[in-house]
Amino acid sequence: MKFIDFHTHVYPDAIAPKAANSIREFYSLGNDTMDGTVKMLLEKGAAAGTWRYVILPVAMRPDRTRHINDFILETLAQEPTFFGFGTVHAAMAHLMDEVAYIRQKGLRGIKMHPDSQVFAIDDERLFPMYEDIQGELPVILHMGDHRFDYSHPARLRHLLQLFPKLQVIAAHFGGYELYREAYDLLKDTDCFFDVSSSLMFMEEGEAERYINRYGAERFVYGSDYPMWNPVEEMQRFLQLKLTDEQQEQIAHKTAERILNL
Repeated sequence: MKFIDFHTHVYPDAIAPKAANSIREFYSLGNDTMDGTVKMLLEKGAAAGTWRYVILPVAMRPDRTRHINDFILETLAQEPTFFGFGTVHAAMAHLMDEVAYIRQKGLRGIKMHPDSQVFAIDDERLFPMYEDIQGELPVILHMGDHRFDYSHPARLRHLLQLFPKLQVIAAHFGGYELYREAYDLLKDTDCFFDVSSSLMFMEEGEAERYINRYGAERFVYGSDYPMWNPVEEMQRFLQLKLTDEQQEQIAHKTAERILNL
């Protein structure tokens, strides 16, 4: 079975370990051996049996957005197994110019992490972008955190009501630490989910229940490297009590649909 890892992050070699540890500190996870480099992602991904990778950048500051998107483009040019998303920031002075750049350069969608970028997913400053890209470019959003309200599933429900054609991948089962609230709020919406940064925290059988309730066709696989080791995340996924059809759907079929492969 081929696997598309739809949730990965990489950084320039010079700053990758520092950036990776900064992310783990944000979640009070401490240091780890995953260093955030392209080389390690490819090594661990190969050991896990990954076929393709989706690289997701996040602009922590508005003035760094173009630099980060250019790094992703440079990385894609060097590694044919990568698909790349661009990133934006709600506080950018020229948001729509960056959206046009992402589209022009052939990036596959837009990634935002509202909790670390410190803006809500339904911030009105983002509405022109949502209106422009709905039905065309997908958006993958970090979702849910008990410490913040920026990415609460209720905000995604509101966003999808405003922009019903917007194609959203709600990361972490739609709500990191908020899986139950996410299900109540998102079960009847039209959005996708990923399984990243979730399986190790869920009770036995919980992941399967949500996959069965939402439908496997709404899920993509993701390791969230370098937060986690792709080999260990693959093992967690393969241990789930899913049918072969459900596994294949999550492993690559839904991702291929979103990426128009």
